Amino acid sequence: MARSDLALRRTLGDGAIRQQLPAMLHGLLDDLQLHWQQVRERVAACDARIAAHAKADVRSQRAQQLIGVGPLTADALVATVGDGREFKHGRQLSAWLGLTPTQHSSGGKQRLGEISCRGDAYLRTLLIQGARSSLQRANAVALEKANAEQIWIRGLAQRLPFGKVLVAIANKHARQLWAMLARGEDYDAEAWLRHPMVQRPASGTRHAAAA
Repeated sequence: MARSDLALRRTLGDGAIRQQLPAMLHGLLDDLQLHWQQVRERVAACDARIAAHAKADVRSQRAQQLIGVGPLTADALVATVGDGREFKHGRQLSAWLGLTPTQHSSGGKQRLGEISCRGDAYLRTLLIQGARSSLQRANAVALEKANAEQIWIRGLAQRLPFGKVLVAIANKHARQLWAMLARGEDYDAEAWLRHPMVQRPASGTRHAAAA
């Protein structure tokens, strides 16, 4: 039997499999199945309350504009960091969440190691799960319909291992979420076009190219 909720439900509902088991196990399985059903109902009720709370909070609504961030992640983010203004910039939040690589300096040289995995492990896990969703969406959308971030994600996936791609996306999302919360701004997929390193005067660009 596969290790999934759906596979277990199908197996428990399969009368042919049930008949192959000793009769003394039937009652125990029924009790466990009833308990499992009650747990699922309680989880669903919790999810509904979280979704309602996230819907009522403008910060959570704003965070959910980002692909890969749902009610659970948005609610956890606001509950953990509030408006994010305790952090000076997005990278500081990302580092606090353990999504930036550790640095080892020796002889004037910096060496980057694995991600630090410090900070709130629960929120970091949610962001990485959301990154998985963003990666799947980026790979599924047609290239001509992909936005700038999805093109960036596809480029990462072509040159980096799967795990590193997820961490890179989660890192970027943490920075974007900080900007949205701290500045009270909605998500803007084209914000990168206004970065000074992207939008340069034509004369400066030609001069740099000539140099």
